[in-house]
Amino acid sequence: MGLTAGIVGLPNVGKSTLFNAITQAGVEAANYPFATIDPNVGVVEVPDARLDRLTELVKPKKTVPTAFEFTDIAGIVKGASKGEGLGNKFLANIREVDAICQVVRCFEDDNITHVAGKVSPIDDITTINLELILADLELVEKRITRVQKMVKSKDKGAAQELEALEIVQAILESERPARVAELTEDQLAIVKHFQLLTMKPMLYVANVSEDEVADADQNPYVQAVREHAATEGAKVIVICARIEEEISELEPEERLEFLQDLGIEESGLDQLIRAAYSTLGLATYFTAGEKEVRAWTFKQGMKAPQCAGVIHSDFERGFIRAEVVAYEDLSAAGNMTAVKEQGKLRSEGKEYVFQDGDVVTFRFNV
Repeated sequence: MGLTAGIVGLPNVGKSTLFNAITQAGVEAANYPFATIDPNVGVVEVPDARLDRLTELVKPKKTVPTAFEFTDIAGIVKGASKGEGLGNKFLANIREVDAICQVVRCFEDDNITHVAGKVSPIDDITTINLELILADLELVEKRITRVQKMVKSKDKGAAQELEALEIVQAILESERPARVAELTEDQLAIVKHFQLLTMKPMLYVANVSEDEVADADQNPYVQAVREHAATEGAKVIVICARIEEEISELEPEERLEFLQDLGIEESGLDQLIRAAYSTLGLATYFTAGEKEVRAWTFKQGMKAPQCAGVIHSDFERGFIRAEVVAYEDLSAAGNMTAVKEQGKLRSEGKEYVFQDGDVVTFRFNV
């Protein structure tokens, strides 16, 4: 799908440590032609127990998970919206990502200085969000000035655009992100055209110390981040970046034992990957044959031909039908023969909207 999440954060919050974990846990490049060699980009596998179950049932020669891309975005400091530090580069880079993962320091450590001299996750969030808001406000105000002139010249679409922009302007002036603005579908379509930074989905990553990761609910900083995120409808993932870096250096079989020793069921990185994936409205379908069992990413709401096109444009162009079984039905039945006997295999046409977990065989003719 080529969608990516950008990782941002102030200096010394653990952003680089987390990104190191992401790059060390990276995918085997041979399986993913889009995996770049850019040091600021990390491509990771999306953890999915369903893929393991399908592999167990089908016993293919090869299993390929779907992947997700994170971009390390440097340069955020107070004043970035006015070009301070690497501000202009930061704003340009963040404009290119589809979602933002904001790493927030939720740990005390006298050996790691904080740029503001104290640990205050809400102040950190406010600093970063305000830079994004100010950058958006500048863009919106410039556009409003132009559109007002268009309204005077009786441009039919200009009045609608002006109304939508003024709603967003009021939200930004109240120091809130544009994504919380109450817009109609038509107004949302207008505003999306401008690729505002604060329209992008935001995910907060609360970075805690090693001794707090198993019981983060007791951390007052984490509680504060969760309360703030709730006002935006944003998700919060609690991690310990240092632990994630250690885990990424272990062999797969050692990782589970390491997590169990810490009293953790799942790594923070796996939680982050899944949260970023779902925040972007992404879902997974599967193809399962003797040669290969593979997970494919699609955008929720996509129809069968578009989903076929995720594999190859020829599949979309020559789409005839999709033979579909829900993962749950295949898992319960144990094999495709039983699925067919139970009447669970469906033949779907061009209007079928794919569901997360569909196991599919495409029929096409080019």
